Amino acid sequence: MTTTTDFLSHLNPSQRRAVEHHCGPLLVVAGAGSGKTRALTYRIANLILQHRVDPENILAVTFTNKAAREMKERIQKLFADRLAITEYNERFDLLPEDDQTKLKSKVWKNYIKDMWCGTFHSLLSRVLRFDIDKYQDEKGRQWTRNFSIFDESDAQSLVKEIVTKQLNLDNKKFEPRSVRYAISNAKNQGLSPKEFETEQPNYRGRVIAEVYNHYQSRLAQNNALDFDDLILVPVRLFQQNEQVLGYWHNKFRHILVDEYQDTNRTQYELIRLLTTNNETKKTDWDWTNRSTFVVGDADQSIYSFRMADFTILLDFQQDFGDGLPDDDTRTMVKLEENYRSCENILQAANQLIENNTQRIDKILKATRGAGEEIFCHKADDEIAEADFVIKEISSLENQHPELNWGSFAILYRTNAQSRPFEELLVRSGIPYTVVGGIKFYDRKEIKDVLAYLRAIANPADTLSLLRVINTPRRGIGKATIDALVNAAQELGTTLWEILIDETSVNTLAGRSAKAVNTFAQMIRHLQEQIETVPVSELVQGVLENSGYIKDLETQSTDEAEDRLQNVQQLFNAALQFEEENEDVNLQAFLASTALSSDLDNLKEGETAVSLLTLHASKGLEFPVVFLVGMEQGLFPNYRSMNDPASLEEERRLCYVGITRAQERLYITHARERRLYGSREPALRSQFLDELPEELLMTRQKSTVAYTKGTAGSTAQRTTKRNQDTTASWQVGEKVLHKAFGIGEITHIFGSGNKVSLAIKFDSLGQKIIDPRVAQLQRVEW
Repeated sequence: MTTTTDFLSHLNPSQRRAVEHHCGPLLVVAGAGSGKTRALTYRIANLILQHRVDPENILAVTFTNKAAREMKERIQKLFADRLAITEYNERFDLLPEDDQTKLKSKVWKNYIKDMWCGTFHSLLSRVLRFDIDKYQDEKGRQWTRNFSIFDESDAQSLVKEIVTKQLNLDNKKFEPRSVRYAISNAKNQGLSPKEFETEQPNYRGRVIAEVYNHYQSRLAQNNALDFDDLILVPVRLFQQNEQVLGYWHNKFRHILVDEYQDTNRTQYELIRLLTTNNETKKTDWDWTNRSTFVVGDADQSIYSFRMADFTILLDFQQDFGDGLPDDDTRTMVKLEENYRSCENILQAANQLIENNTQRIDKILKATRGAGEEIFCHKADDEIAEADFVIKEISSLENQHPELNWGSFAILYRTNAQSRPFEELLVRSGIPYTVVGGIKFYDRKEIKDVLAYLRAIANPADTLSLLRVINTPRRGIGKATIDALVNAAQELGTTLWEILIDETSVNTLAGRSAKAVNTFAQMIRHLQEQIETVPVSELVQGVLENSGYIKDLETQSTDEAEDRLQNVQQLFNAALQFEEENEDVNLQAFLASTALSSDLDNLKEGETAVSLLTLHASKGLEFPVVFLVGMEQGLFPNYRSMNDPASLEEERRLCYVGITRAQERLYITHARERRLYGSREPALRSQFLDELPEELLMTRQKSTVAYTKGTAGSTAQRTTKRNQDTTASWQVGEKVLHKAFGIGEITHIFGSGNKVSLAIKFDSLGQKIIDPRVAQLQRVEW
């Protein structure tokens, strides 16, 4: 039998220190590619094996369902490998298939099944299935345990209806999407409608607070929560009910949080409540048989637009830890050894991120060789840029048998940049996938079938009933639906209560009464099967009884055929869900579909070139990465140029992009780019000038010159830069740019040889410019 020592022997010293930590708080600062998933996985295994912690007392929070699945699979493999040695004296992978299945089943039952491992949203939706009936908000609104989860499009529709119909607001002044965004931000900051109004007492704030209030009432009427509520409601519940908080505090004795830099204030409050049982005095916290273990990296915090707050990670030592300096602390461990990227890539990433001020100091250390130089290419325009990238991909794929199309990723700042790459990939016959396109669960036919299932599970969900009452068409017109809805509102009841009363339907629906009654009977029939038939059979029942499949088959079009294949995939998804989960009721299946993300569905080893935004690339890695569109105003974007904090986030985003590359990194920019219909000159990104010049290679450099770092063109440019940095620029000064014309300096960033200028040009607006590159001339008036 292997010992615990053997079990941890291949961890590096920092990983091992993190894994062997038992009780109390610990912050693990985990650099990109430093094996944080391994540390989390082994820590859970060590808690169970060495400290005899019951798996049901472990709460492990990840930021994607994919990460949760990976963690569970790794833990299962780890335990299966150990059991294979102890029970069969043989390696797991050498055992017969039947024995492997028995071991995996045993591990699942003893270790995995009872562990709470998943995203904030999925875990807390489970908590609310137990306790939401004990909660009421400040207006006395309540929910029951069979609540629906409204996705973003449902939430948008509800807000739009309130803005345009219920309150008759000017939808140009109060654009529904921006109102919805404001409500979401309020919830992520833990604000109720009343608290939001207090913080935003101006006219716009008061109106949005009113919409927010109506929105919460409509959610409650539908017995529904949105994604943000899945975090906010448990926090409010714990704050108002000591008994409920005490139960979950005692249950979750060891809390692990991945990607801690991406938490928002509401998520932080949730962790604080579960950790401390709402005891505010730090000296009174009892860490006996309890730990809070958070893993993250401030340098990879890129989601402030979702209200993520990386200062939560920076404040961990003060909030939970001992607050001592890095060299003395016992409540922080740094993972700095990188197992993903070659040394040249890491050197570039390290030098770039050192320009940020708000971070915990760390250096990514290479465990691999130097690798290829970073190739920097300047194209004439976005078409030439795409042409270079696609030709380079074709060449590399031909020359290197170890690479396939799935080895390549093209990363860009905005989705709009994908078009020229997609067109050339199609023309070249190269398979590709756009990560972040229309999600499977956002397709119309899938949302239709899920709406049926939600109406069956939660008949108070009026939004779902309205979506499917005449889908497919069954002769129930808008006037009939309006009459039924109005009657429900007048009586203060749900639409479903009207639908199941034949007398009421016959009175209100006129000639459509038969169709409405048939629809209601179908829903009731399927409701009766919820407890007795598998989810996959319920899906099949909806597809057949509703006439949905028959309607698609009748259409006989390519689009209808695609939709048929998609609804069949939903049936397959239900089967897979039944195979992979212990809790296989309809509510659990609906929760899993509502909380699915497009990144969860990115297939491992997919043999297609990946096109994705830098934000979507977080957590992924590729042998060859093309970082495209590295130009001022595009990356970093215009909005960040006058805001130092935003500029630091753009730099972190660039750092994330660079560290996605394992073997090779290409960076491209263009001389000009078509923006808003017209061609505009483009300046290379300031981030390029923050990378180590000796590691950047272009076609213009000779091999000898590159090796020595003294190419003539490079030396000449450096001399000009040095000359420029001697100039003392002043705000208000007029300057001449050879491409942009005359402009006025409005801001100065940095100092010495890292200075950059914000210049307002009469015809082009404001641009951030590196005076070392642009060769600006002063204009004397």
